[in-house]
Formats: sequence, structure tokens, C-alpha cells
Amino acid sequence: MKIKGLIAATFSTLHADGSVNVDMIPLLVEQLITDGVQGIFICGTNGEGPNLTEEERMQVAEAYVKAVNRRMLVFVHVGHSAIAISRRLAKHARSIGADAISSVAGFYFKPASVNNLVDCMAAIAEAAPDIPFYYYHIPAITGIAVDMIRFLELAEAQIPSFAGIKYTAATLQEYQSCLNYKDGKYDILFGYDELLLPALAVGAKGAIGSTYTFAAPLYNAVIRAFEQGNLERARALQWQAVQMISCLPEFGPIPTQKAIVRLRGLELGPCRLPLTALTADQRQHVQQRLAAVHFFENLDRIQQEDESIKNEK
Repeated sequence: MKIKGLIAATFSTLHADGSVNVDMIPLLVEQLITDGVQGIFICGTNGEGPNLTEEERMQVAEAYVKAVNRRMLVFVHVGHSAIAISRRLAKHARSIGADAISSVAGFYFKPASVNNLVDCMAAIAEAAPDIPFYYYHIPAITGIAVDMIRFLELAEAQIPSFAGIKYTAATLQEYQSCLNYKDGKYDILFGYDELLLPALAVGAKGAIGSTYTFAAPLYNAVIRAFEQGNLERARALQWQAVQMISCLPEFGPIPTQKAIVRLRGLELGPCRLPLTALTADQRQHVQQRLAAVHFFENLDRIQQEDESIKNEK
């Protein structure tokens, strides 16, 4: 399985009281299909998977699979601090028709070595052996920064369903090495939105990211310009993305992105503690910063260009 294009790492959909709101999921799915993503990655970091109960994660996965109805790929993140729970989530994802599963490393009791990490991932993948398994490499969150080439060497021997890596790290030299491992044997999906263009330059074909949930047309335009050899336009478009992403850390990347989705017309609800939703003043501040770099204006223009291209076809 080799994926080309964007996979959106979707955000949690919650009621005002913090309970799961599955009614918003079909609306979000339709918007993502319109925006041209190739799939979704659910219950991961941005989906607040670690903040949801097992039952809630299964409820969310079922709602996404039903809403997508085979129109794009559904990746279900099954990572948990307990491998037994990850296995249960993996079995459930398989039973409802998910296209792939993925898991982070243990983030409380942490794997002590790359061999230990592969043993953990093998135990999870074994629970759903007939669907692709992707290791979710995100060392900034898990603290697990083992050699990914050695991981590939061990994983291919121990995990029959191993398909690749969701590579969420800025180490482009290692990312490129993974892409070229055994002549590109595995699907290495890039996970840093602000570095999409550099990743394309070293060979990326597919990417998973949070800002693709509300700005996929911008990134699709980056990919299109790169593939057409128009590097000046690709750099200008990527710069627009970088300026937008620079607005995220001030009030927290996930709450701020949910606020941006709200500004785009979809209310996904609050976050769960320790994450906190932006106040009205904070939302206004973010909106002003984005307006200053013409983010919404540029995104609307790109969407209009996409519509023109579709109509010409």
C-alpha cells in the first residue's frame, strides 16, 4: 500500500460538556472530501485519542468509517499506554472496515530499545493481522527517538502486516533514508506540515498532518506546483502555510487549530483537559494574525482555482 497525497489528522468532535459528538463527523468528512484529501487519520494526537476512553474511540471510529463509506482511506490510531487495550482497538478497527491501523510507542512505560519497541508494535499488529500497520513515529511527544532504519530492519522480520511509518519528525535525512530503504519498500508518510515542501524534495509522496483538516487545498497546490516544476510558486505557497503554522503555538496547537476550523465554518467543540479551548479574545487574536498574512484570502483564492480546474475537466 503506497499512498500519494494528503491524509488529514482530524480533530476531536465534542459537545460543549466534553462528551463525544459523532453528529459532526459526517459534516467534517464531506468537507475533507471536497478539499481533496485522500484519507483521514483518526484518534491520534490531534483527535485527542489519549484523552478518550476505549469505548469513545471505538464509537468515533465507527462513525468515521460509516461517514466515509469507502470514499477515502480511514487510518485508525490504536496507540495506548496498555498494549492489551491497543490490541482491542486494533481488532475493533479491523471489524468495522478500517483501511489501516497505526500506533505510537508506549508513552508512560517506554520501550527501552528499538528491539523492545518492535516487540511492542508486533504485539499490537498481531491483533489485526490482515490490515496494514503503520508505526507512528513522533519522538517529540513520546520521547522515543530510536534509529528508524534499524526499526525497519526488525519490523519487516517480525510484523507481517507492516506497511510503513507515519514519520512525524524534522530529521529529513533519516526520513529520506527510510524512503529509500530497500528501494522504497515501505510507505513512509511525512508528518510535519511546515516541512512538506522539503519532504517532497527528498522524495515524499504521501503526508499526514493536522492542518490538512482545514487547509488541504493550500497543500495540494504546493504538491501540484512542485510536480509541475514550478518551485517559485511551491515555495510561495509553502511560505503561506509556514506563516499560518507560526500562529499555532501561542495558545496551543490543537485548541488553536480547532478554533481555525470554527472560523472556517465547522464547530468541533472544546478540548479535554489538560487542553483548553481558546477564549473569545484569543480566537479574535488568532483571526487577526491570520488575516495579517492573508491566510483566509489566499485559501479562498486557491479553492476557487481548484474549482476552475475541475470545471475545465
